[in-house]
Amino acid sequence: QHGRLKVKSTAQQEEQKRQEREKKLKIFVAVRDACFSKRKEGIWDDEALKLTQQVLSSNPDFATLWNYRKEILMHQETVKEKDEVQTIYGAELSFLESCLQTNPKSYGSWYHRGWVSSRMPKPDWARELTLCDRCLSLDERNFHCWDYRRMVVKMSGVSVDQELAFTDRLIGSNFSNYSSWHYRSTLLPLLHPESPEPPSPCLKPLLKEYELVQNAFFTDPNDQSAWFYYRWLLGRAEREDMISCVYVSRDEERVAVAFSRPVNSVGLLLVLDGQPQRVEWRSVHPRFKHSPLWICDLPPGTISDISYEHNLTVHWTEKHIHRDCALYTGRTESYCRDSAMDQELFRSELSVEKTSVLQSELQSCNQLQELEPLNKWCSLTIILLMRALDPLGYEKEMLAHFQTLREVDSMRSAYYSDLCSKFMIENTILKMEYAEVRVFSISDKNLTTLCHLDQLLLVTHINLSSNQLQRLPPQFAMLQCLEVLEADNNSIENLEGLYHLPKLEEVLLKNNKLIAAKHHQQSAMPLASCPKLKRLDLRGNPVTQIANVESELAELLPAVKDLLL
Repeated sequence: QHGRLKVKSTAQQEEQKRQEREKKLKIFVAVRDACFSKRKEGIWDDEALKLTQQVLSSNPDFATLWNYRKEILMHQETVKEKDEVQTIYGAELSFLESCLQTNPKSYGSWYHRGWVSSRMPKPDWARELTLCDRCLSLDERNFHCWDYRRMVVKMSGVSVDQELAFTDRLIGSNFSNYSSWHYRSTLLPLLHPESPEPPSPCLKPLLKEYELVQNAFFTDPNDQSAWFYYRWLLGRAEREDMISCVYVSRDEERVAVAFSRPVNSVGLLLVLDGQPQRVEWRSVHPRFKHSPLWICDLPPGTISDISYEHNLTVHWTEKHIHRDCALYTGRTESYCRDSAMDQELFRSELSVEKTSVLQSELQSCNQLQELEPLNKWCSLTIILLMRALDPLGYEKEMLAHFQTLREVDSMRSAYYSDLCSKFMIENTILKMEYAEVRVFSISDKNLTTLCHLDQLLLVTHINLSSNQLQRLPPQFAMLQCLEVLEADNNSIENLEGLYHLPKLEEVLLKNNKLIAAKHHQQSAMPLASCPKLKRLDLRGNPVTQIANVESELAELLPAVKDLLL
């Protein structure tokens, strides 16, 4: 047995490790408590720096001790010469590098480094950029380092061109560098800001970006980084703030105002025949504090006399925007609006040059799809390009691509169904406006969700039958002119959106999943707030199987004369 190394048992090893941990913990706690005591006593000396350094070297995410070091360093600034302060901060940066080696994603270390660099009398920004390059070479998605680099670039005055070249280098070495693609998306608008005035901005930089991103997704079609950047390139600017529609009704003596985005009612002013009116603005549903549609009731008798003409102006004082609307003699209602085409609501207004570019991009994606027929990113991008170019002309092809997406990416089939529903609703709005009618019919289209309901303020008849809808959401209350609702053969359980619709007369809901109002408050209760409702068809709903349901509904909806169960 002599000369052989004795192997310790597992129990002995664990005990030894436990003792070592306890020893380290005792030292750590003792040094930590010493730091707390010194801070409490207001001591900002070199010993305090050493003690905090001892703790932070092993645990660089101790925010309290980083704050204590800031206090010590700020005190040193008041008692040391400028050159000495420079040396002290230089040593602090060296210490921080060792902390980052311990934990390259330490919030405290990166934040403290930014603080130190900003206070140094003579910061060496070139050194900081080199540090960032080194860290990003080890982990290209270290967002702490990316944030710090942006601060260094801003403080040191590095040009946008240089940073764009930096992203070129990183993307060239790895197309999957999502952080570099994202950084590039923040740089390009600075280098090539779009001009709000004609002529359109030069397309040369855009063509270069398309070429770069095509190289990426043709190299690895399944990597999502380049596809996300491509979708950003295809994006459009935010919609302009505007009052998109003003509607006035003599019968209800009500004014409805639609906006291009959800707003609050602060700053809305109604002027009638030159006189400001004291009215109470309210959203169409209690849930909405911000809404794209606001309504107000005028005092009784204000505009009810059909023999008088009235001129209304709605002022959005916050944006210095107003909209006029005239209610002529003999008219019971009037409206002034921008159509979805006028607002460029669903697609950008494309120049001839950009149209040709997008056509070329669509051709490239179609070529890729021939090579990669099951690539979901390619199919989805083709849909977006078709939407940008001609949403109505490409409708059939778009539906086929959505079917492919549901098959190849079944885990996200619900998302694709909702997105397809959104696009189909947009197309139906465009068709309705081209026909200059107020009837919205989108039956048997496999709709799973409803959107853009603020664009249907003026619709009088809507047909949603034979879809896959499960609810009429609160936004449905924006259909203030609706008279007839057809929604047979869905899976609707909730009528929350049928709330205070002043003109609604007929509701057809055969073969849905509605239950009795007293058993489910959101099922039929909202209908009680619709004063003109005369006909309600609930045949084929679970509600009809409950005893005494007819008397319950008759009590809830006394104005309904034609109740079909």
